[in-house]
This record gives sequence, structure tokens and C-alpha cells, in this order.
Amino acid sequence: MAAKEAGVPRDQFDNLLRSEVVLQPRQLLASAVARQCDQEDGPTDVGYGGARGGGKSHWLIVQMAVDDCQRYPGLKCLLLRKVGKAGTESFEDLKAKILANIPHKWNASRNILTFPNNSRIVLGNYQNAKDVEKYIGIEYDVIGIEEATTLLWDKVKMIRSCNRTSKPGWRPRVYYTTNPGGVGHGWFHQMFIKAKDATVRFVQATVRDNKFVNSGYVKILEGLTGWQREAWLNGNWDIAAGQFFSTWDERTHVIAPLRGFRPVKVWGALDYGFTHPTAFYLFGKDGDGNVYVMAEHVMQKKLPAFHAKEIERLLQRFGLEPKHLKVIRAGADCFMSRGDEKGLTIAEQYAGHGIQLEQANTDRIAGAAEMLARLGDPKGDPAIPARFFIFNTCARLIACLPFLVHDPSRPEDVLKVDADEDGNNGDDEYDACRYGLMEDFQAPKVNSGGAYRPPPTNTGTYVPR
Repeated sequence: MAAKEAGVPRDQFDNLLRSEVVLQPRQLLASAVARQCDQEDGPTDVGYGGARGGGKSHWLIVQMAVDDCQRYPGLKCLLLRKVGKAGTESFEDLKAKILANIPHKWNASRNILTFPNNSRIVLGNYQNAKDVEKYIGIEYDVIGIEEATTLLWDKVKMIRSCNRTSKPGWRPRVYYTTNPGGVGHGWFHQMFIKAKDATVRFVQATVRDNKFVNSGYVKILEGLTGWQREAWLNGNWDIAAGQFFSTWDERTHVIAPLRGFRPVKVWGALDYGFTHPTAFYLFGKDGDGNVYVMAEHVMQKKLPAFHAKEIERLLQRFGLEPKHLKVIRAGADCFMSRGDEKGLTIAEQYAGHGIQLEQANTDRIAGAAEMLARLGDPKGDPAIPARFFIFNTCARLIACLPFLVHDPSRPEDVLKVDADEDGNNGDDEYDACRYGLMEDFQAPKVNSGGAYRPPPTNTGTYVPR
């Protein structure tokens, strides 16, 4: 009955029945979605997971070994798992349970699982992101990626490029399992949780969907607090495990542009890039000390002449010119020789187009602390009011900030994340914003209980003075 309700086709159900493997309702739904990959208009990327204890690893091996490999001869599959010794033993345990009734050969020295119809699964163990590169350039009909959010998008993109086939009647697909959090949380959230593409499907599962998990483990998860409880127990994808700016709240910090807003100070900040994006932000400060990010320009693979023109156009929308800005802060790299044909620095190139840059305070730890202090903690006890707001037109910055995580080697700093080759999922927007906030640097302070006046009411479009 559960299989029928999930939409599992009859032959898929027969494969599960012959193997005597039991899948639970959410796992059955994920397998039914995996079968939709056969259809020309069906998905090519299927995500499964959410909270811890949802049976992700069990489902992934069942789908690849018990269904895909049994129904189509000669498939070549790659199962990527982030493992150490414990992870290898975990796979051995899962294999013994799942394949007890399915003929197979396991070559432990080569990490290859082979079935009588010549379908096979290559077990690709990796301990760090660089390890996955050894699987690049090989054709795989099916790819499964466990703990997908431990990988940056550039590595995932490389692996996905290997998902192709020459087998008639087979449609390549990639399966992903993971929990919220990790360096890849941002791309996974964007790709699956906010998915608008018919080629992508996601099935959410929590520990409550796994009746085989012992009650003691459930109690451990229920005893967690804060983001850990939201991420690991409830599978809340809007909470990033390890999130640096844990007091970020889009409902508080993102506002509509303000009609009649007359900042007492306006300035800009720029993070230079070519392969990586160049990011520029316009800042304004009101009479009560609140700082606003009013507009953004983010684009890659363009020269300073292009960006200078776009910055001027951005400012014109607010009735401003570059000369009206108190300053435009930029990273130290802008003031080093870049060896163009005239031997000019990046800052000198911008100056030639009317944009004067001055070096920013680039102290990463101080910058992160300043942003934390200005975000406040409006829901805390005691509540600390926010003093930093972003106009909702700054989509790139709004997408970037929630998914920045702590640097494991320097917990007071944000982990540096490079953009992929398409200019996405990096921290360039954060760096530019950090430069801008440090222009109005104030030492972090606790709530003093003093009078606080909130920002103006959101009433529509900014109207310049």
C-alpha cells in the first residue's frame, strides 16, 4: 500500500520484493522520483535528506544497487562517499544487509561492486574535496553523492560533467543525499530547496520518518538547541549548520527600498575580480546610526572600464554621482600592480574612468565581528536591535550571507569560499559588504539598554533628495 501511494511502479516494487529490502514511505517516494528520471521530461537530479537519521545512506545504496543495476545490464555507477575508516565499515555493514539476497561480487582492493548482468558500482571514497578529482573524465550512467553539502559547487559541477551515457534507453541521473549545513549548503539550498527547474526534485526526510532509528538517538536530537536542533532534528534548510551569522533573519534585515530616505552619509565598497565577480555596494547611514546597503552591482569577466560605467549608472538611479560619495573602499589587491599594458594598478584604472578607490580596512576578524554586532539579536534575551539593513534589490548579497560558515582553523573568521567558474556561490559579495561596514567601524558592544529608534517604515521606492 505504501509503495502504491508513493507512486512506485510495479517492476521497481518487484525488485525490492526479491531483495527482501524494506523501504519506508519517504524512501519509497524518493525511489519513485528516481524512476521518473526515465522520462524525457523527468528530473535528472534527485536530492534526498534533511535531518540526521532519515535513512539516506540506506536509500541511496538500495536505489542504485537493488533497482537501477538490476533492471539495466551494463550500467556503470559511481557512489561518492566521504569516509574514513568508520565510513568504510559503515558501507560494509550496509552492503551486507541490503545485498544479502542479491548475487554480487565485491572487489575490496578496487572498491568495485559487480552484478551478474555486468552492472557495477564504483565506490569512490574521499576525505577531502580534492580526492574527487580522480573520478573526473570518466563516463558514469548513474552518480550518487553522499553528504553533498561537504563539497563546493565547483567539485560537484565537475562530477556532474561525468554523468553521461551511450546506452540506449537509459537516461543519466545524479542522486544526492545530505543534511543542512557545510560549505555546500548554499548551492544545495539554491538548487533543490528553492528549485524551480523540472529537472530537479527533492524529497525531505527527518528522523521521524525512520522507524528503525533507536529512541535514544531521537532523544539526543530532541535535546539539541538553536540551529543544531533546527537543522539536525527538523531538517530546516533555512538554518545552516555552522552558520557564521546565526542571528541573520531575512524578515528583519531585508527591507524594501525606503521612500524619501535621506542618508546623512553615503559611500561605496568594491571587491575586485575578473574570473571571480567584481562586487560593488552603495551604503547609506541614517541619523540614528543604522547602516543600509542600498544597491549592488555584481558581475564577472568584465574590465574596470565596464564596471566603472555600471557603477555610475547605479548611482544615477539615486540621483548621485561618484563625487557625492564620501569614499569608495576597496581591497588591497586593487592597489597592487596588475601589469596591464600601461602598468597601472586596478585602482589607477578605475581612477581613469572617474571612480576613485581608497584602501579598505581588510581585517577579516574585525569585519566579521562588526557585521555580527550590527545584525544584533532581535530575538535574543536580552534583545539586541539590528542596526544593519539590506534593500531587497540586493539579491546576491541576501543569498550569500546566510550560508557563510565558520573557518574551522579560525572560528572567529568566515570560511573563505571561492566562486565557481560561473561566478556563483562565492563570498565576493560578503567581502565587499565587509569593506563597506568597516568604513563605519564601531567596536562590538552588548546591549546598553539605551534608547533605540527603528529604521524608517518601508513605504516603497527610494526618492533622492
